[in-house]
Amino acid sequence: MEKRKQERTLKNIFYTILIAFGIVCFWRGVWGLMDLYLFPGNHALSFSISILIGILILYLTKNLLDKLT
Repeated sequence: MEKRKQERTLKNIFYTILIAFGIVCFWRGVWGLMDLYLFPGNHALSFSISILIGILILYLTKNLLDKLT
């Protein structure tokens, strides 16, 4: 019984790490594409706009996230 619980815990940790890695890779790709196509000649402006969009998304979804927790 204890061994099954330990295996399940390790499996959950593995899947959590795998999902987190997938999310990071996805967002890295999205932001990379935005940096390439948003303002390709002006990296500083592209980075700034990307950061502002990210902050806006976090701000707009704050209430939704509060309801989930």
